[in-house]
Amino acid sequence: MTQQPSHKAGYVAIVGEPNVGKSTLLNALLNQKLSIVSRRPQTTRQRVLGILSTDDVQIVFLDTPGLLQPKYLLHEKMVHSAHLALRDADIVLLLTEASSGTELPPVVEHAVSGVVGEKKLLLVINKVDTVQRQVVLPTIDHFARTGKFTDIIPVSALKGENLPDLLKTIIQYLPEHPPFYPPDAVSEQPERFFAAELIREKIFEQFHEEVPYSTAVQIVDFKEKEQGKTYISADIIVERDSQKGILIGKGGTALKKIGQSARVNIEKMVGRPVFLELHVKVREKWRDNEGFLKRLGYSVDE
Repeated sequence: MTQQPSHKAGYVAIVGEPNVGKSTLLNALLNQKLSIVSRRPQTTRQRVLGILSTDDVQIVFLDTPGLLQPKYLLHEKMVHSAHLALRDADIVLLLTEASSGTELPPVVEHAVSGVVGEKKLLLVINKVDTVQRQVVLPTIDHFARTGKFTDIIPVSALKGENLPDLLKTIIQYLPEHPPFYPPDAVSEQPERFFAAELIREKIFEQFHEEVPYSTAVQIVDFKEKEQGKTYISADIIVERDSQKGILIGKGGTALKKIGQSARVNIEKMVGRPVFLELHVKVREKWRDNEGFLKRLGYSVDE
């Protein structure tokens, strides 16, 4: 009797400081855009689940908010979300930048200390395309000598360098398990979640200083109408009237630009025409409001 080949499946958490390329890595590994990205830190605020399936492997990636020292309740929720991903994962990818050298920030050291020796902890040194090879090799040697890491893989998520080797390494350490999701699933989050994220991404692209960090997006309505067109109404939440004025712009031009660029990306995601309606509302100190954060989906009390 011929033995059926085993199937591997598991959860892989991607953790690290803000702006080290976690979302870029997820998108590159999935070969499609799932997590929003920007050059600014703290873009990812909630755990994003991305699924990569083949005939004999299913990898469930967990893209997490950057590990930081919290200033607001929102930041506490973000860091807690990353810790939950560490708890749930079979494999942990600790992402760092090639230019960061051999020092891990205390908040990162603390987060991963609980998984050392208990889970497969892979150090992924990202952005190797930005430094000379002789800079990376001593860094790899230093971290190898700590004995904390199951493996160390240098990559460039942006350029796609060494990603096949990273995938092979992940698959090597995955447990044997049947798939958790259908083979055609890409994520468990609904379209309305990603629509809100795409709107927020355009705010990060268009504005600077504190405005993007003081902004949240809440989908009020998301429904398919006649002739296959999707109607989306979203509130952009800010903390002050001055921020509201900046987001709307003179004659509504800034808000219109956000809507136009976000609509194009949302239409690519849902595969049908979209009518997008945006409103800007002021809610003071929303980043420290427990009830409002729960309405935005930051309910991580497990």
